[in-house]
Amino acid sequence: MDVSHLLNDLNDAQRDAVAAAPGPLLVLAGAGSGKTRVLTHRVAWLVGVEGISPHSVLAVTFTNKAAAEMRSRIEQMLKVPVGGLWVGTFHGLSHRLLRSHWREAGLPQGFQILDGDDQYRLIRRILKGLNLDEGYYPPRQAQWFINHHKDEGRRPEQLSAAQADPQHREYLRVYRSYEETCRRSGLVDFAELLLRAYETLQNDARLREHYQARFRHILVDEFQDTNRIQYAWLKQFAGTQNNLFIVGDDDQSIYGWRGAKVENILRFESDHPGTKVVRLEQNYRSTGNILKAANSVIDHNSGRLGKKLWTSGEDGEPILLYTAYNDLEEARFVVESIQEWAQSGGKRSEVAVLYRSNAQSRVIEETLMNAGVPYRVYGGLRFFERAEIKDALAYLRLLAGRHDDPSFDRIANVPTRGIGLKTLEILRETAKNAERSLWDTAQQIIASNALPTRAALALKAFLDLIERLAQDTAGLPLSEQVDHVLAQSGLLEHYKKEKGEKGEARVENLEELVTATGNYVHDQADGLEPLSGFLAHAALEAGEGEAEAWEDSVQLMSLHSAKGLEFPLVFLTGLEEGLFPHQRSMDETGRLEEERRLCYVGMTRAKQRLVLTLAEVRRLHGSEHYSSPSRFLGEIDAKLIKELRAQPTLSRPAPVSMVAAAAKGEAPPGMRLGSRVLHDTFGEGVVMSYEGAGAHTRVQVNFEQAGAKWLVLAYARLHAM
Repeated sequence: MDVSHLLNDLNDAQRDAVAAAPGPLLVLAGAGSGKTRVLTHRVAWLVGVEGISPHSVLAVTFTNKAAAEMRSRIEQMLKVPVGGLWVGTFHGLSHRLLRSHWREAGLPQGFQILDGDDQYRLIRRILKGLNLDEGYYPPRQAQWFINHHKDEGRRPEQLSAAQADPQHREYLRVYRSYEETCRRSGLVDFAELLLRAYETLQNDARLREHYQARFRHILVDEFQDTNRIQYAWLKQFAGTQNNLFIVGDDDQSIYGWRGAKVENILRFESDHPGTKVVRLEQNYRSTGNILKAANSVIDHNSGRLGKKLWTSGEDGEPILLYTAYNDLEEARFVVESIQEWAQSGGKRSEVAVLYRSNAQSRVIEETLMNAGVPYRVYGGLRFFERAEIKDALAYLRLLAGRHDDPSFDRIANVPTRGIGLKTLEILRETAKNAERSLWDTAQQIIASNALPTRAALALKAFLDLIERLAQDTAGLPLSEQVDHVLAQSGLLEHYKKEKGEKGEARVENLEELVTATGNYVHDQADGLEPLSGFLAHAALEAGEGEAEAWEDSVQLMSLHSAKGLEFPLVFLTGLEEGLFPHQRSMDETGRLEEERRLCYVGMTRAKQRLVLTLAEVRRLHGSEHYSSPSRFLGEIDAKLIKELRAQPTLSRPAPVSMVAAAAKGEAPPGMRLGSRVLHDTFGEGVVMSYEGAGAHTRVQVNFEQAGAKWLVLAYARLHAM
């Protein structure tokens, strides 16, 4: 077997890792440094040069795609199949182990795997069986409780009900009942795969020794993303004699919110004395200036294992920093820059727009659609297609028209209010037979006493809620209507109970919906009320705009979704304190450093051009917030940055005479102190002050209804009276 080529295309550090002597080895692989190449070459080296049997190699990855790619590359290099090689994800390899050793694991031979949706439905049944109200004990939170403790290696009997709060005690009851149901039914969820495999090896010395003797070489990718049970799982396979080959990057550990422990990679050397450390610092992706900027940010984290990315290529363009007046202007700048990129011959698919919060996508999506620029949301849903937004819109549609059956059906029991599936089935069937709406049918069924008392009361409470919401919001401005509905329907509180980053993102999206209605410009010519007009606007946005799979389109994504990807042009948006770094990071130990690692990951996605943007004013939760620049911007060497400021290229420019007058230091015509003005949304008011020049001239107006507000002349739509 000719393996002379295995080291030819590697740099010195990569060669050191691939051809390392036996023993524990930690490869600190920086972004874009060729870690996949090192992993595959290492396996090929072990088999082709060291003469190790593929049967003795265990390779662990985090995705099935990565596992398949690794196997394919190894076979191409060795020119022979490697059938005995165990390569796969933690879950996939655990499943393989449990299928082979179901007796030792205490499982039936034909055990079935529960996916996330099946697990959720089972937990709902258990809650019902325990007479626990889903309103107080949301199934998603119960699911999180169970999976979280499994990921930490804790069974119900290891958790104490003493000195715990009442909710914890009830969730512990759910966990016990869930475990018993799974045992009785031969069911295994994803978290159980890992925990059961770990426990099986831990409790069966003969089996453990067999696998420790078999797998003399263990390789692990993305080690910084391992959680507690995954690290314990690896220890059972490795024992004390195995050759652990760990590849990871502590600077790219960004999944702490879902259980990843950066401590695993930080303590690897102390857990494995004699560990050799190889640093892959040569980057093959980004320009010199991008790498210098990313290095200068991540250097502010303490407790790092330490490395500096560099490239043999050119420094390239400086980092562009664009400061917009507000988030609308920020989005316009991004879209116009993308259009310039495409006009100069670049592909839209070469462009990524990154954001810290998924809620930020709404303004960017809207601006892209208005400009006719195709886009796709990578790894997620477009704003108006997200479940929590569809729930909120269903409430609003029912307020606008009681006979909207799909909306009634969607939120009759969201949040849960005791309207069971049986009640809804009776309602649907009766409505279908009578050819009436669900709303009318519900009123009829309640009046005719056709339902059990409890079900009838629950259904009547829902109808009363909708009527009360309609009455309470009549005449309110649109954004206040939405804000009131989200709060009083219980929807906002319902999603606040959902644990983790996902629940927080849902709440942020609902708050962004309030902002969206505040920014919505109602066209009275369409003959609709503002609420109906906005609902039509939302339906149209949800039904168009996203590119087809084959279409050349801009990629929108959260920073967490961007890990592992690369693009010639990257926009990193919303670099403001409280947004990025996120406000939550100020209150939790270790979160600020993880936010900084997230910034580092975002910056190192860029190959040729990196553009950072922020807004001085951002509309959040329905009101304007003045922000200060992100601390991460201050951590970048100023010599690497070219600053840009907002230009007066706004879609609704103020009259030239007004802007020109302000530029000369004069009061704009009709805007003198004390003069009366009219605003499309805020109504009549009196000019109290003005400042600034050109398109950024700001006027303070005291409105009769809305109070004092600062507005920018360029797009405030103020009219002199």
